[in-house]
Formats: sequence, C-alpha cells, structure tokens
Amino acid sequence: MQNIITRLAERVKKALFAAYGQELTAEFLEPEVEQSTNLQFGHYQCNNALKLAKQLKRSPREVAQKILSHFDGTPFVEKAEIAGAGFLNFTLSSTFLAEEINQLIRDNHLGVPIPAKKQRVIVEFSSPNVAKELHVGHLRSTIIGDALARLFEFLGHDVLRLNHIGDWGTQFGMLIAYMQDEAPGVLTGEQKADLSELMKWYKASKIRFDADPEFKKRAQKQVVLLQGGDSASLKAWKLICDISREAFEEIYDLLDVKLVERGESFYNPYLKPLIEDLEKKGLITISDGAKCIFMEGFFTPEGEPLPMIVQKSDGGYNYDTTDLAALRYRIDVDKAERILYVIDAGQSLHCKMFFKAGELAGYLDPKKVHVEHVAFGVVLGADGKKFKTRSGETEKLIDLLLEAVRQARAIIDERLPDLPSEEKEELAKTLGIGAVKYSDLSCHRVKDYVFSYERMLKFEGNTAAFQLYAYVRVQGIKRKVGKDIDAVLKSARVELVHPTEVLLALHLRQFGEALAMIERELLPNRLTEYLYNLAEKFHAFFRDCRVEGTPQEDSRLVLCEATARILRQGLNILGLKTVERM
Repeated sequence: MQNIITRLAERVKKALFAAYGQELTAEFLEPEVEQSTNLQFGHYQCNNALKLAKQLKRSPREVAQKILSHFDGTPFVEKAEIAGAGFLNFTLSSTFLAEEINQLIRDNHLGVPIPAKKQRVIVEFSSPNVAKELHVGHLRSTIIGDALARLFEFLGHDVLRLNHIGDWGTQFGMLIAYMQDEAPGVLTGEQKADLSELMKWYKASKIRFDADPEFKKRAQKQVVLLQGGDSASLKAWKLICDISREAFEEIYDLLDVKLVERGESFYNPYLKPLIEDLEKKGLITISDGAKCIFMEGFFTPEGEPLPMIVQKSDGGYNYDTTDLAALRYRIDVDKAERILYVIDAGQSLHCKMFFKAGELAGYLDPKKVHVEHVAFGVVLGADGKKFKTRSGETEKLIDLLLEAVRQARAIIDERLPDLPSEEKEELAKTLGIGAVKYSDLSCHRVKDYVFSYERMLKFEGNTAAFQLYAYVRVQGIKRKVGKDIDAVLKSARVELVHPTEVLLALHLRQFGEALAMIERELLPNRLTEYLYNLAEKFHAFFRDCRVEGTPQEDSRLVLCEATARILRQGLNILGLKTVERM
C-alpha cells in the first residue's frame, strides 16, 4: 500500500505544474506535503505557496488559490482549504480512511510500502572488547543498533548485523604471557575461567607489562607469535575469545539481540595489502616513521594538519587501518549499499577521517554507497555524570539489566499478587528489559540521557509499560466481546462514526509514514513518539466509543485489532515483546 502522504504529494505536484509549470522550472515545483501540526485545521498541509510567492512576486494566498484551483483530491480529500498566510490544508474523507483500514488489516505488511528494490544494509553495533565485560557504555550501541536493524529488516531490506568486536592487538600478547605464568591450567583446558577472571588477569598483566622489562619482552614476543599464526598462541587466543563470547551471549540473549560476529582479527589478512594499495595510489606520507594519510580539512587543536595513521613506526596497525580495511571489504565483498556505524559521538572525528580516506582511495563512492555515523550520547546517573556504580566503577551491563527485571518483579508482586510465579517471572523480564530499551530509544539518540529505573517503569507517560498496557487493553476488549477475531475480519467492514475513531484510523494509517521518516533520519525516538500517540488515541477511542454490544461492535473490533497489530509490530521493531495480560 502506498503511503497517503505520497499519494497526496503526487496530486499536489500535478496541481503545481498545472498552475505554474509555464512560469517556473521543475526544481521550484517539488511538493512540500507534511502531516498537520494541528489536526483542528486538517490532516495534512502543503507549504509550497509561501516559497513560490517569493519567486513569483505575488501574495502567498493568491499563489495558494491558484494551486488549489488545479488540485484534484478525488476520492480521498473531503476538504481542501487555504489557511493563514497561504497554507493549504487537506482533510481526508472518513469513508476513504475506513476503506484504508479495511485494506490495512488484511495486509501482512500493515499498510507499509515494500521497496521496489531491496538494499543491502550493514549495521555495525555493540562491538565490545574481548577480555572485558559489557558495561553501560555498550547499552546504547546495542539497543539503537538492534532497533535500526529490525527497522530495515521489516521494511524489506537485506540486513547484515555486524558485531565488530575488539579481538586483536598487543593486549592479547600481555594476557597470554600473564596466563602462562599465573593460570596455565586455563590455557591447557584443565581449569575453567570466566570473564571476570579474565578482566582481573588483563589488569594485572598491564601492571606487570609496565613494571617488568622481562615480562614486557615476552609479551611482545607473544604478539609476534600470534600475528605470525603460531598454533599454541592461536589456541590461547581462541580460548580467551570463547570465554568472552559466552559472557556476551548471556547479555544478547537477555536483550533478544542477534549479531554476526566479525571482529578485528577477521580483517588482519587484509591490512598489509591495504597499505600496499594506499602506497601505490600515492596516499601515504611518512611522518615520524609512521605511514599516514593527510587529508584536507583535518587539523590538530594547534592548527597543524592532522594525520590518519595507518601503520605505526614499529610496523603495527591500529583502529584506523582495521576500519578502513573493513569498509573496503564491506563494499567489495559484502556489496553493501548503505552502512551504519552505531558508535558513540566521541568517535565522530575517527569516522569522518576513515570515511574520507575510503573516498580518496577509491573504495567508497558516496553516489553508490551511503555510509553514516549513527552517533549517540552517553548514559548519565542521577547526578548528571556518567552512569557509575556506588563504588564509582563503570556499571556492568548484566547487573543493570537484572536490576531492571528485579524492580519490575517488585511492581508486579504489588499489582498482581495472585499471578502464578512463572507468569510473574516472564512478565518481569518483558517489562524490565522492555523498560530499559524503550527509555533509551525514546530519547533523541545524539543527546545524553539520565538513567532512572523509577521513571522508566512508570505506567504513565511515554514508557514501555504505557505501551504494553494499551496492547493488553485491546486483548481485554477482545476477550470481553468473545468473538473469533479472524471470523470478524473476514466479514466486517470499518465505518468511522465518532471523531475519535477518525483520528485513530488516521494515525494507524500513518504507520508507514513514521517508519519512512526513521529510515531517513535514523532516529528511533520518532517511533516511540508515534506509538505513544497511538496509545493515547486508542485510549481516547476506548473512552468515547463503546465496543461490546453496540451496532458498531464488529467495525470497532477491527479498529482495536489494527491498533494491537501496529503496536505489536512497532514495539517489535524497537526490540520489545508484548504480553497478553498485565
């Protein structure tokens, strides 16, 4: 199904060309149609007259009047009129909206258009480091990245979800050398270890590396052995990765997040050929023994040209090298057409530099492949500083999530004391994890936000609980009426009688428009706003329009079912599950 805004824009475009095609070129006649900011005046508005008036040197109302005289809104616009300085307002016919809902409820894609051509989209997100626990800093990347991946999957694109983990580098030489001294049984498989022990050993290995010259020499030798493919070193490295992966998976399972792991080590064989290619293309400059790319527009705080180092003076590689090799691979081998890097805002300069280097090297053609840094702010505590534990350490992500589930369980125990324990557990997990995700996604991603269990678990306002309650209320209505909804859908036709029914139907039909906006802007909070407004419009409908036992019972059941389906799908895109009772 084509979005209403698209259809309206097509009609407005015809009117613009009919009215002013002889006087203005096509660039001035692109339709500017958007959803109305005030539904009192109409459902959609067109803003072209104000801009065209300047070009034509006429009054905006005169311009609007001429556009309107050529506008054909048949059969879906009930009223088209000029308002204010020259806005064109369109009110849709309730008969047309009713028929749109009749089609939407029978459409597996809920009225959301399917793209004519699938795009190959890569979303890189989460990306923790091996031998380190996921902490609250990984929360936003994981949640935002998963939501965007789910969005593109639902829209019908071919999505590759990549976890670019930090699993390569000098730190592994230190860790392996330390474990050979302090935990040899772990390396041979005779002794078990978990991620918290790995972290302790990693910290201790760094202290020993800085203080003990002999250990430092052994650690550096381990790096050379590992990079050279030594079997014993590779076995130790794989074991460290496996221990880390097990801990990561526990969190991903809890969050219901799916990822394809492709860490830094994957690109190791491509680094040397990358440097050779950059040298061949004349992009390398030697600076203090390091191989660098200097690009226009990048400067140090002192105003000096800022280099992108792709090979250090000791011959080693770094993040810039790996990210450039990964970009090249994703375009050449994965055939990506759009690549999203869900990385914190602090990495903005890094992203700009390797994107630009990719262009200079000829790996990235911006006309063919769209790369975007999906930046986000940090999670703050109640004190307005970076979220920490009471002892001042960075909060472990697993602890944060389990605490959300525990607090959700306490609320459920109070509200639903008679619910069986198993159901309470499941509901607490759905509500707790959903609350954390929704709270994050409802904030504009580039801004920092304050983490608060109390606020995110509230049943009022723009929260997960409020959305789940709206969904549960629909299920309650269906149970009360007691009809087979599938049988109702086969025969019932929607009729919109009350104004709140019309507004609910309009909002339901705008689901595809909301998703199209998020696809462009990559802002998940647009979807939380849409769902919050949907829940509010549904509650207004519930207040004003009785369902059970009325002549409009079947019609209103269809509206209820359409609401439930779009709520469920919208929440699913955000990574939230729904419940039938609450």
